This record gives sequence, C-alpha cells and structure tokens, in this order.
Amino acid sequence: MTITDIERLDATAGERDVVFAMDEDAFRAFYEHTSRPVWAYLARLTGSSTEADDLLQEAYYRILRSGVVFETERHQRQYLFRIATNLVLDSRRRRLTRPEVELGVDADELPGEGSDGRQLERRAVVRGAMARIKPRERALLWLAYAEGASHDEIGAVLGLKSASIRSMLFRARQRFMDALRGPLGGGGGHAKR
Repeated sequence: MTITDIERLDATAGERDVVFAMDEDAFRAFYEHTSRPVWAYLARLTGSSTEADDLLQEAYYRILRSGVVFETERHQRQYLFRIATNLVLDSRRRRLTRPEVELGVDADELPGEGSDGRQLERRAVVRGAMARIKPRERALLWLAYAEGASHDEIGAVLGLKSASIRSMLFRARQRFMDALRGPLGGGGGHAKR
C-alpha cells in the first residue's frame, strides 16, 4: 500500500484531507526499515499472521495520520511500536469472546524426521509457551530479546515506567519458563499467578 492508496481510501471514506507527516520516499524508507520487526512483534503478540498483517497496515496508517514531528528515527520507531501495541490491546478488547491466541501448528510446520523436524518441534513448543503467557509479558520478552530494546525503550513503547521494566521482565521470563516446562513434561515450576 502506498501513500497514494491511503489518500485515495481516505477520500472515498468522506473524511477531510489529511496532511501526512512523510512524503512517499521517506515513508518507503521508514517502512522498509521497520516493517519486518513490527510485523514479527505483532505476530508474536497476536499469535496470528493474518491479524499481524491487518494491524501492521493500520499502524502505518495511524503513524502517517498522526502529524507528529519526530525528533529522531528512534523516536519514530518507538512511536510505531506504541501504536502497534495499542492496536493489539484494542483488538483484544473488541473480541473478548474469542480465544486470544491460535495454539495450533500449521500443517507445513509439523515435525518430520531428522534435525529439521526437531527444530520445527522446538519452535512449536516455544510458540505454544508464548501463547500461554499474558500479552504484556509477550510484548516485554519480544521487545527485550528479539528487538534488543533497552528498558527505557520498552517503557516508552508499552507506556510503563522504565524503573519497573527489570522486575517485570524477570517475572515474564519466569512465567515463560513455567509455560515452556509444561509441554516438555518438566513441570514443577512456579505456580502460574
């Protein structure tokens, strides 16, 4: 989707003209630099690649419409992750009666023979463990370990005080490990809180 497509959609919806914060070239560069990590973040939080696709488009549309002038590229990236996080939370609120996360494994990811099968099986176990912890805990773990975000950056994205991130990460790791032990038959971890 390009800025021209978004403008066309906006005009057909009957909304007044919107001035976007970036031109098409700047948006394309920003999108190419950030779309994969944001999509991975959304997919991990929602457990659905389809929902991640939809929320990714909405996140970029909202950042374009925001009209916010960003001090740095880092600030712009944090703002995008914040929008993505809020979209996931809003999506969850709207569908309280549906399960939060898909726990199944795609047919093409079923374990086979050899080391590749074991690797796919491990991924499925990790995906299942991530699905059993709270959305905020998934977000904390993903931002810290997949994105390499600092405590300050995580706090900015999730709207939390950076001083509390360390203890929240500790608890999220503990709950993840407890969830991970479950399917592996290890049991005996901390009781789920």
